[in-house]
Amino acid sequence: MAAVDLLDRVPDPDEAEVREALAGNLCRCTGYQKIVAAVRVAAGRLGGRPA
Repeated sequence: MAAVDLLDRVPDPDEAEVREALAGNLCRCTGYQKIVAAVRVAAGRLGGRPA
């Protein structure tokens, strides 16, 4: 839900913006690397930037 909210507000977020938006979520995996990449791919697919 945090990613959806971010993309509603910022159609083309950079990595720092994605990480800030997800800061309230706990991730015990790889430090959000794949999650950040997925949000940026989603932004591209939604028209914010090329994927």
